Amino acid sequence: MKKGFFLSSCSTCNRIIQEVTFPLDLEWIDIKGHPIGSEDLEEICKKAGSYEAIFSKKAMKYASIKTSLVNEKSYRDWLLKEYTFLKRPVIIYDDFISVGNGKKEIIRLKATFGSV
Repeated sequence: MKKGFFLSSCSTCNRIIQEVTFPLDLEWIDIKGHPIGSEDLEEICKKAGSYEAIFSKKAMKYASIKTSLVNEKSYRDWLLKEYTFLKRPVIIYDDFISVGNGKKEIIRLKATFGSV
Protein backbone atom coordinates (compact mmCIF):
# COMPACT_ATOMS: atom_id res chain seq x y z
CA MET A 1 0.00 0.00 0.00
CA LYS A 2 1.23 3.48 -0.88
CA LYS A 3 -1.36 5.88 0.49
CA GLY A 4 -1.54 9.08 2.46
CA PHE A 5 -4.75 9.77 4.36
CA PHE A 6 -5.26 13.42 5.26
CA LEU A 7 -7.86 16.14 5.69
CA SER A 8 -7.57 18.88 3.07
CA SER A 9 -9.02 21.49 5.44
CA CYS A 10 -6.39 20.68 8.10
CA SER A 11 -3.59 23.26 8.02
CA THR A 12 -1.26 20.89 9.90
CA CYS A 13 -1.73 18.13 7.32
CA ASN A 14 -1.13 20.61 4.51
CA ARG A 15 2.02 21.95 6.19
CA ILE A 16 3.43 18.42 6.58
CA ILE A 17 2.64 17.60 2.95
CA GLN A 18 4.55 20.73 1.89
CA GLU A 19 7.53 20.09 4.20
CA VAL A 20 8.19 16.45 3.33
CA THR A 21 9.35 15.17 -0.06
CA PHE A 22 6.88 12.34 -0.51
CA PRO A 23 7.28 9.84 -3.37
CA LEU A 24 5.30 10.66 -6.50
CA ASP A 25 3.55 7.27 -6.41
CA LEU A 26 1.97 7.99 -3.01
CA GLU A 27 -1.80 8.21 -3.49
CA TRP A 28 -3.34 11.04 -1.43
CA ILE A 29 -6.84 10.48 -0.07
CA ASP A 30 -8.86 13.30 1.50
CA ILE A 31 -10.82 11.43 4.18
CA LYS A 32 -13.61 13.99 4.28
CA GLY A 33 -14.54 13.50 0.63
CA HIS A 34 -13.55 9.83 0.48
CA PRO A 35 -14.17 8.13 3.83
CA ILE A 36 -11.75 5.39 4.75
CA GLY A 37 -12.92 1.91 3.81
CA SER A 38 -12.76 -1.17 5.99
CA GLU A 39 -9.93 -2.76 3.95
CA ASP A 40 -7.69 0.31 4.22
CA LEU A 41 -8.56 0.70 7.91
CA GLU A 42 -7.70 -2.96 8.54
CA GLU A 43 -4.31 -2.50 6.84
CA ILE A 44 -3.55 0.64 8.85
CA CYS A 45 -4.53 -1.10 12.10
CA LYS A 46 -2.36 -4.10 11.29
CA LYS A 47 0.69 -1.88 10.72
CA ALA A 48 -0.04 0.48 13.65
CA GLY A 49 -0.82 -2.30 16.14
CA SER A 50 -4.35 -1.39 17.17
CA TYR A 51 -7.37 0.73 16.32
CA GLU A 52 -6.81 2.75 19.47
CA ALA A 53 -3.32 3.70 18.23
CA ILE A 54 -4.82 5.43 15.19
CA PHE A 55 -7.78 6.98 17.03
CA SER A 56 -7.65 10.72 17.66
CA LYS A 57 -8.65 11.60 21.19
CA LYS A 58 -8.20 15.28 20.32
CA ALA A 59 -11.30 15.31 18.12
CA MET A 60 -14.04 17.58 19.43
CA LYS A 61 -16.59 14.76 19.28
CA TYR A 62 -14.41 12.49 21.44
CA ALA A 63 -15.85 13.73 24.75
CA SER A 64 -19.36 12.68 23.75
CA ILE A 65 -18.40 9.12 22.73
CA LYS A 66 -15.48 8.15 24.97
CA THR A 67 -17.64 6.00 27.28
CA SER A 68 -18.68 3.89 24.28
CA LEU A 69 -15.05 2.99 23.49
CA VAL A 70 -14.86 -0.30 25.36
CA ASN A 71 -12.88 -2.52 22.96
CA GLU A 72 -11.08 -2.59 19.61
CA LYS A 73 -14.35 -3.20 17.75
CA SER A 74 -15.85 0.00 19.15
CA TYR A 75 -12.78 2.00 18.04
CA ARG A 76 -13.03 0.40 14.59
CA ASP A 77 -16.75 1.18 14.30
CA TRP A 78 -16.25 4.86 15.19
CA LEU A 79 -13.31 5.17 12.78
CA LEU A 80 -15.52 3.87 9.97
CA LYS A 81 -18.42 6.18 10.95
CA GLU A 82 -16.55 9.45 11.51
CA TYR A 83 -13.50 10.60 9.57
CA THR A 84 -12.69 13.05 12.36
CA PHE A 85 -11.52 10.23 14.66
CA LEU A 86 -8.61 9.13 12.45
CA LYS A 87 -5.28 10.56 13.60
CA ARG A 88 -3.84 12.37 10.66
CA PRO A 89 -2.04 12.34 8.49
CA VAL A 90 -1.61 8.59 8.06
CA ILE A 91 1.16 7.69 5.65
CA ILE A 92 1.64 4.09 4.54
CA TYR A 93 4.39 3.36 2.07
CA ASP A 94 5.07 -0.35 1.71
CA ASP A 95 6.18 -1.43 5.22
CA PHE A 96 6.52 2.12 6.57
CA ILE A 97 3.70 3.72 8.56
CA SER A 98 3.38 7.10 10.21
CA VAL A 99 0.29 8.12 12.17
CA GLY A 100 -0.41 11.61 13.44
CA ASN A 101 1.40 14.91 13.46
CA GLY A 102 3.55 14.76 16.57
CA LYS A 103 7.09 16.07 16.47
CA LYS A 104 8.59 12.55 16.45
CA GLU A 105 6.39 11.54 13.51
CA ILE A 106 7.45 14.58 11.49
CA ILE A 107 11.11 13.76 12.18
CA ARG A 108 10.52 10.14 11.06
CA LEU A 109 8.79 11.29 7.88
CA LYS A 110 11.60 13.68 6.99
CA ALA A 111 14.24 11.06 7.79
CA THR A 112 12.47 8.50 5.60
CA PHE A 113 11.42 10.64 2.64
CA GLY A 114 13.49 13.81 2.92
CA SER A 115 12.39 17.39 3.39
CA VAL A 116 11.84 20.28 1.02
